[in-house]
Amino acid sequence: MTEVKPTRTARRGRIFPQVQWTEEQKAQSSSRREAFYQRCKPIFDRTKPQFIETHYNWYMVVEPESGEYFISKEEMTAINMSRQKYPKAPVFIFKINETGVAGTI
Repeated sequence: MTEVKPTRTARRGRIFPQVQWTEEQKAQSSSRREAFYQRCKPIFDRTKPQFIETHYNWYMVVEPESGEYFISKEEMTAINMSRQKYPKAPVFIFKINETGVAGTI
């Protein structure tokens, strides 16, 4: 006697519609990100020397409006610390090392 196995149909396509951006929209988004980075970077550069020896390769989340930063060994912990104080504020994440970035390209 053979068993009949139910067959599943695979989902086709994307769940969410794909966003099509114009070149102008891409450029605007890129310039907004760069401007936000330029506001956060001085805060990171100012505080990096005091933490690089004791907190090397930890994460620093910077909130540029207040100038506050949150440091943790885990990236999500630092993000959650910033979200507790500033729930809707955008933040930038740095890694406390010579370059400020995690990994290499």
